Parts: sequence; structure tokens; C-alpha cells
Amino acid sequence: MKRYVGLLSALVVLLFAIGTSWAAEPIKIGYIAALTGSASGWGQSEFGGASLFVKEINERGGVLGRPIELICYDTKGRADEAVLAVRRMIFEDKVVAIGGSNFSSIQLAIAPIMDQNKIPSVASSATNPAVTVDPDTGKVRPYMFRIAFTDPYQGKVIADYLIQRQGAKKIAVFSDVGSPYSEGLTEFFKARATELGIEHKGWGFREGDVDFRALITEARSWGADAIALTSLYTEMGLIIKQAAELGWKPYFMGGDGLNPAIYEIAGADNMEGTFWVQTMSYTDPKVVELDDRHLAAFGSRATSPSNQVLAYDIMWFITDAIARAGSADPTAIRDAMEATENLQVTHFTWTVDRETHNPVNKPGAILTGKDGKLQFVETWAPTN
Repeated sequence: MKRYVGLLSALVVLLFAIGTSWAAEPIKIGYIAALTGSASGWGQSEFGGASLFVKEINERGGVLGRPIELICYDTKGRADEAVLAVRRMIFEDKVVAIGGSNFSSIQLAIAPIMDQNKIPSVASSATNPAVTVDPDTGKVRPYMFRIAFTDPYQGKVIADYLIQRQGAKKIAVFSDVGSPYSEGLTEFFKARATELGIEHKGWGFREGDVDFRALITEARSWGADAIALTSLYTEMGLIIKQAAELGWKPYFMGGDGLNPAIYEIAGADNMEGTFWVQTMSYTDPKVVELDDRHLAAFGSRATSPSNQVLAYDIMWFITDAIARAGSADPTAIRDAMEATENLQVTHFTWTVDRETHNPVNKPGAILTGKDGKLQFVETWAPTN
């Protein structure tokens, strides 16, 4: 394995196919991830998972008798960088599919490019429904897929869990104004809370804000007994920390914007008793075993084991589609992706809904902060 690092407008990382006796040209698969910036814990974990899969499948002989070549560009967590990256992957690198990213805003920005150029894309944690279904037409975006559940699902889970499990009566919602992910999750949470007859009120902030004390004080004065956190881990961690500094600890529950690095931001004591909905449990033996393999292969563990698994399973999904298509033609791969049924990947059994390109009935995992770490509580499905 060789890694080449150069600069264009973003960090470029190429993980070349392993093996010295390949007679066929490699099949190139792209991956977009935030390798630098505030979201690098997720992005580097996803690059690690994708890299591990490529290493392992090439050691087993590749796909269609050809090695897999992984091409990963750094998005820095920004949509403009992602647009540059996918254009280069499509027009210069000639990739047949692209994995990532974990941002709804990025996936919405690249969707027209993927559909116009007929290159399939598989998002990791991008949960906004519009990523795969055009809200203007109501039709599925033909080349856009995802491995995660959607915001309507996790919005319902957060509302149900706070209300039905924790008995919340008045819920404050802290959201990142301008973030498609946060705004979507907030919308679906509020709709569910209204449906269940529970009072709620929203407070907004902007990504990069660091002082939430005024918002926290207002929510406390309003009488909130729970806070739904619909943003990403940096802001969620600061909110939890600052609420504790003000002597207030309501029920907190957040979505899959979580990252284990939140412990450094919020403080371990303040994370005790918080709740989170995730795509999987960090303590799932299959998740731990995959991280052990990454440690053995590359000498490091993932900052976010769940993102590592998501990327590994995305590469599994793409290469399985190539094998079933019997071709590295992007349109044939897309057709095989859409026809996927009961594909057993690391953390679930993947069947694609043809109407939405979402996974069918993917379970959610409830985690809680306990004894200095995130621990699995139970799986949870919203009631009808």
C-alpha cells in the first residue's frame, strides 16, 4: 500500500490497490470525507474504514478479477470543496462510484452532478430526506443512495424517547440555523412532539457559536425539562457543558451528529445520563472487531468507530453491486444497487427501497453516557 499526499485545493489521498501481479486495470472508487477541519474525526474514521475494506478485498482477489483503487479527497466538511472533489473524481480519475459523505449539505450540493453524469453516490450519515428524494418532484434521485436512516425517523425517535421513556413535558429544541441536517431533524422532531401533544419551543444558533448561556437561561426560565439537540457534536457538547456550569441538568437527547470527541468538549461528568440515537452501538462486538482489524492493519483505532463501519459497509455495498452487475459500468452498478436485497454487511442486513434509495427498516440504537463512556441501552422504533 502506498499513500500519496499532494495539494490541489484540498488534500488528496490515493490508496492504491494492493498486489503486484494484477493483469487487469483497477476499478476506481471515490470517497469524499472531511480529513481536516472540525469534522475530521468522522472523515478520518470513514477513510480508515474504506481503506480497510479495499485492503481486505484486494487480498481476496478484488472484484471481477480486478483490483479496487480507492481515491479519497478531503472535503474539509464543506460543500464547495466536495463539488470540486467529485468533479475531479468523475472527469479526471474516472471513478465508477463515490462513497461518502456524512453531511446532508454536501450530498445536496453534489446530487445534480452525480445524476447528470450518471455516477452513483452512497452517503454515510447524511440523513436529510432530500438527499435521495427530490422534494420538488417527489421522485427518487436516480444515482443517490444512503446507508443511514433518515431525519424523519430519528426525529421521531428523539421525541418518542424523551416523552415516552423519560416523561418529558416541555421540551426545548436547540438547532443550527442554516444547516440542512439540523433544520430537517428539528422539523421532524417538532412535528412528532406536536402529534404527541407535548409543548415545545425552539432556540437557534449558527455553526461556530461558542456561548450558549443566554439560550440555556431562556429555555430554563421557560420551564423546559428536556432539551433536544439537533446539531453536531461540537455545539451539542458546549451546550451540555454550559448548562451544567449554570447548575442545570435537564434530560438531553441528540441525534447522529454525535462523535465520541464530545466527551472532551462536554466533560465526562456532564455526559452522564445523556441519551443519543445512533445507527449502531459502539460496543457492538462486530463494530469492535472491525476496529481491531483496522488496528492490526494500520496501527490505529478510529475516533468514531461507527463512521468507520459505515464506510466499510458502503464499500461492501458498492463492490457487491459491481460483482452482481458483472460490470464496472456506473449505470449497471446503479441498477444493481437499486436491486439490492438482504445484503448482510457488518452492522445490518441491507435492502434498498427502490422508491427512496434508503435502507428498509434499519434499526436505531439508543446510547447513554454512563461510567465515562457511551453505552448501548436498547434498540428503539417509533410508535405509529
